[in-house]
Amino acid sequence: MNNNPYQTQINQISTKIQENQKILSDPDLGDLAQQEIKKLQQQLETLKKAAADYQESLEEQEEAQKKPTAKSSAILELRAGAGGDEAKIWANDLLRMYTRYCQNKGLEIEFIDDLVIKISHSTKLKLAFTDPQTSQEQALEKTFYPYELLKHESGVHRVQRVPTTETQGRIHTSTASVAILPEIKSHAIKIRDEDLRWEFMRSSGAGGQSVNKTSSAVRLTHEPSGIVVRVSQERKQLQNRAIALELLRSQLWTIEEEKRVNKIENARSAIGRNMRAEKIRTYNFPQNRVTDHRINESWHQLDSILEGELDPIITTIKQKLILEENKFSL
Repeated sequence: MNNNPYQTQINQISTKIQENQKILSDPDLGDLAQQEIKKLQQQLETLKKAAADYQESLEEQEEAQKKPTAKSSAILELRAGAGGDEAKIWANDLLRMYTRYCQNKGLEIEFIDDLVIKISHSTKLKLAFTDPQTSQEQALEKTFYPYELLKHESGVHRVQRVPTTETQGRIHTSTASVAILPEIKSHAIKIRDEDLRWEFMRSSGAGGQSVNKTSSAVRLTHEPSGIVVRVSQERKQLQNRAIALELLRSQLWTIEEEKRVNKIENARSAIGRNMRAEKIRTYNFPQNRVTDHRINESWHQLDSILEGELDPIITTIKQKLILEENKFSL
């Protein structure tokens, strides 16, 4: 704490307290010294608290620089894949599943677009695993922020079921892709104004007359990467601009992170690389089964899983990840 700006004042007041303690026995000055000590101790406690808060802030900044996503909110984006109208229905089913899960875990949800939500706050997850060094069962309850909690949900989710529109009872296969993006602070990703193209339009979604009659919706194109972001949730254009930039930062960071991960040896790829194009899970309605292909694990009670009971799946993946981190120390 030597570089703490409060330390000099703390030292000075501590010295004054010691000086006053030396004259406590003086019959003439003892009472005044006692009053002065009481006042100085109050000042000292205030300064120590300020110093501790400052130190904690520094440590949080250092942690954020080392791992910018450690306490990050998450942006969950879905896209319908192969399967026509059934794929669109499936994408909405997945959105409902994740929304229910987040609500069950006490996380805050904010809708950004039809199939895009922002997830905030933190939650706890109970994990159990076997220590590879001691072969003993370990258990812990760990706090997770949204991105770290859900990042391994990124990828292609496949469903096998009989659509409601199917008259002959045939099973169809449809897909939807899930992207989990971290909320990235503005200083972590530099975006040049000259690389941006802004377009403004009226929102076509719900939200009342003020949303639909003003040009509050925003479409932002990042020229170098070709990334296009559309936001229409807020009634004010300025708010939607800020959200669009936030989404763009998240996507740019994810691209850089994928480049970095691609350089890491394949030994760490058992759980997958959180990429949108990777097929990670199948939801098989006829067999009432959900299978995660990365870890070759299956769960039944498909209905409850789609109602947001995802803890068994997410905890199993986290436990597998802990074992990998212990094994490869990356």
